[in-house]
Amino acid sequence: MERSRSPLQPEVPGLIRAVPLDVTDADGLAALAADVEAIEGHVDVLVNNAAIHYDTWQDSAAADLRVVREALETNVLGAWQTVLALLPLLRRSAHPRIVMVSSEGGSLASMGGGGAPAYHVSKAALNALTRTMAGDLRRDGILVNAVCPGWVATDMGGPGGRPVNAGAASIMYAVDLPDDGPTSTFTRDGRPVPW
Repeated sequence: MERSRSPLQPEVPGLIRAVPLDVTDADGLAALAADVEAIEGHVDVLVNNAAIHYDTWQDSAAADLRVVREALETNVLGAWQTVLALLPLLRRSAHPRIVMVSSEGGSLASMGGGGAPAYHVSKAALNALTRTMAGDLRRDGILVNAVCPGWVATDMGGPGGRPVNAGAASIMYAVDLPDDGPTSTFTRDGRPVPW
């Protein structure tokens, strides 16, 4: 039986290929890693951008913990699981990068009450994961940094935010760092954000 065409298989070499992915699905991540290995052999850059539940309707003193668990599952554990699935392929890259798309909402320096507890706590945990992974992967030459793209006009961010290309430029700063560039940083538009 002939194997069906993988959604990763390029129709034109060198083009970016988008693949639907649920970062909470370990089997799906394993299949993605196997497809990428078969087609590309390595991963140069992993941008962890999955996030859910900007829960402005609740506060921490009366939070629906089901919402908090879902946020932690996607925003932190999903990112972690994605790194683990693709780490062998990142180690094969000549210039590996991991970019965690975080938020100033996860900054302990500016955190307080006022809504979105699941989002804030999960992004703070993602920041902690960034620092921990940066330390553990430094010996492999993998730069691991967190980026706050700012309030961006996306489906989750809603209207009124900055244009998508401005948020993406902030992420590209961390993608394009030189091999001897910084790791374990938290930036927006290339400038430090307090952890």
